[in-house]
Amino acid sequence: MNVAIPSLASDLHADAAKVGWLPTIYLLSNVAFMLPAGKLADNYGRKRFYVAGLALNAFAALMSGMANNIDLILFWRFIQGLAGSMIFGTGIAIVTSVVPAHKRGSALGIVAACVYVGLTMAPAIGGYLTEVISWRAVFYFQVPLVVVLLIVIHFSLKGEWKNDIPDKFDYKGTLLFGAFSIALVYGLSKLPSVLGIFVSILSLIFIAIFILHQSKSAQPLIRVQMFKESRVFSLSLATSFFMYGSNFAIVFLMSLYLQYIKGFTPAHAGKILLLQALAMAIMAPIAGKLSDRFQPRVIATLGCMIVASGFILMNQIDTTTSAMHVGTALVLIGLGFGLFSTPNNSAIMGAVSKNEVGVASASMNLSRTVGNLLGMSIVNLMLHYYLGDRVISQQTSDELMLTVALALKMSLIFVVLATVLSSFRGRREELTASSSSS
Repeated sequence: MNVAIPSLASDLHADAAKVGWLPTIYLLSNVAFMLPAGKLADNYGRKRFYVAGLALNAFAALMSGMANNIDLILFWRFIQGLAGSMIFGTGIAIVTSVVPAHKRGSALGIVAACVYVGLTMAPAIGGYLTEVISWRAVFYFQVPLVVVLLIVIHFSLKGEWKNDIPDKFDYKGTLLFGAFSIALVYGLSKLPSVLGIFVSILSLIFIAIFILHQSKSAQPLIRVQMFKESRVFSLSLATSFFMYGSNFAIVFLMSLYLQYIKGFTPAHAGKILLLQALAMAIMAPIAGKLSDRFQPRVIATLGCMIVASGFILMNQIDTTTSAMHVGTALVLIGLGFGLFSTPNNSAIMGAVSKNEVGVASASMNLSRTVGNLLGMSIVNLMLHYYLGDRVISQQTSDELMLTVALALKMSLIFVVLATVLSSFRGRREELTASSSSS
């Protein structure tokens, strides 16, 4: 969808502010519903929620393709974010439930490779569909794929995975976390106004009340004690937060950079953007096998360092930078992410008890999506500051270049922080002890 945004914005006459909300509102919904979805899936069936999420995603994609204004698409993107929380909050939990602990890294490596193969194909397919048919085809294309998936799941994925005794659902915690998510995104989008500052502070109050409530609740959405019980769990999540905070907005910004500043077609831009995901797809299975044999901390930290080198290269781009330079930087970022993600995910899933794998899976994806959300919200702030309500075009390329340059500096800082946190996480002995006690 990121590749289709310029064509979509032009066709629907959407200004820069609303264009920036297209990826952001998906993340907002994804974050707000991730923990509730993981908890409900633990209680009532992970496969059931996975299937429902796929079906809802397809329906929202169909409605997005039929929409005739940007506001409708934003609404259905919000629904897709809800569907995404049901899919990503349960998929890893299902895999973890059926794979022995000593093969977890390899299994998660295969999962990551599948994700990255999809991400590899998506920009190229999205660019081709946008150029040959229209941006609407990007949404319609998802529907038959999901139908095939639902058929395969019905006939091939037998059984169900859930807790023997369902926990009471924490509605108050759900509302508090949803309020935090909405206040965070809206507040950041309105900075540096007084309203933006006030709502951003309000988001911090909401998350503080949420944490306090969770610590005292008998059956919380997530046991905050999990963060104290395992340094592996807490620091792996923190590392994930900063790594994904650095990366999500890059695909969005590079799509704008390549098409508006460099003048490439959507198909050409898509081919360049797929390099990062292709590198991830190649590296992820290798990293999975390595994480079964060596300390996840070492492998993941090396991955962070490679990503940092890619962002150092990316920070040198300007209006005259060659496609080869951008492609090389994207490959380095992709290789590093592929080396980082699987060991990091394996460390998270191995640090919790069997009954909490759904919540751990949701927490893992929550750290990713909150990081994505923060990174994208800051980029939205930059777009609003430099472009305001103007339509992005060749005439605004100088302002767009300033936004891209500043965002890349932010991403590099995030990766450096992630590298430090990753190097401080526990050794494998701590992870193993945590898993054994579970």
